[in-house]
Amino acid sequence: MANTESAKKRIRQDLKKTQRNKARMNRLRTAIRRVEDLLKNGKADEASAAFITAQSVIAETAQKGTIHKNTASRKISRLSLRLKKVS
Repeated sequence: MANTESAKKRIRQDLKKTQRNKARMNRLRTAIRRVEDLLKNGKADEASAAFITAQSVIAETAQKGTIHKNTASRKISRLSLRLKKVS
């Protein structure tokens, strides 16, 4: 267990940061999964609308520092490729 005040504060900060990052990652995965499910079902119009939302969520997650910007770019690129194949 932490003894110093700074170590105790660091533990508190890490817990908050972990919770924030988990929430962001959950939101990201849900947005991606929604697009992929719509693509599987052949609903291209709904998938393109969901893709716009997912793109925003992915970019925001990268901007906040939860994921790397190149990872975000790769995820967006791969989703758009899948969308183009179905459309």
